[in-house]
Amino acid sequence: MQPAGLTLVALGLMAASLGASAQDEERHITLASTTSTQNSGLFDAIIPQFSEASDIEVRVVAVGTGQAFEIARRGDADSLLVHDTTGEERFVAEGYGTERANVMYNDFVIVGPSDDPAGIADAESIEEALSDIAEAEAPFASRGDDSGTHRAEQRLWDAAGVEPGGEWYRELGSGMGPTLNTAAGMDAYAMSDRATWVAFDNRQNLDLLFEGDEALFNQYGSLLISAERHPHLKHDLAEQWHEWLLSEDGQAAIADFEVKGQQLFFPNAHAD
Repeated sequence: MQPAGLTLVALGLMAASLGASAQDEERHITLASTTSTQNSGLFDAIIPQFSEASDIEVRVVAVGTGQAFEIARRGDADSLLVHDTTGEERFVAEGYGTERANVMYNDFVIVGPSDDPAGIADAESIEEALSDIAEAEAPFASRGDDSGTHRAEQRLWDAAGVEPGGEWYRELGSGMGPTLNTAAGMDAYAMSDRATWVAFDNRQNLDLLFEGDEALFNQYGSLLISAERHPHLKHDLAEQWHEWLLSEDGQAAIADFEVKGQQLFFPNAHAD
């Protein structure tokens, strides 16, 4: 029979071991973010650098920005990184977030069939390009998923004075990659964030046809979620991730990320 003292010691060691394991297991956060940050490969490049510096694992749920907001509102994510500044500011104003900060930017582009049936390559503005597509009733593949890209696209149609619809306008309810695949398959125009377009390999007959308008600016923001609203979340770990993204190390990691020799995201946490 094992002495009672040894049994207590063994139980104590076991409890300590289980406690340490549970603590180790908890050193991760769930990040709700966009498909563009995930599909471009950005997170594969920068998250390991953060994890090495902090010993915190970041588990990404990559969805459209609208879905990311809903996940965070429900308290199912510890942190949020999306690209809809208006929606982000509303998220904070409604009490779901306590802080929002610029992290990086890139831009949107319009891609389409290389023969450019609507002639948008000659357009002088994004409003003119979209008006030309609508006038030609040229096929246009829209994400239609309440993502940051879809929200931006809807604002641009509105600015162009166009209410898209009819057989030429296809709302897919899909992420950016599947939308580009559909556009490639049907020789349709589409609006994409530049990062996903550069990383996209199934281009078939698609070319980049319109870019450079200031209205295509695409800002990404990091948000801290309210501890008062969702006290069960890992706010201390999420704040470390948020602060790292804004730090010199985080901003340098973003700037260093390239695909096919192109820098895809431009850090601006400290821009005046």
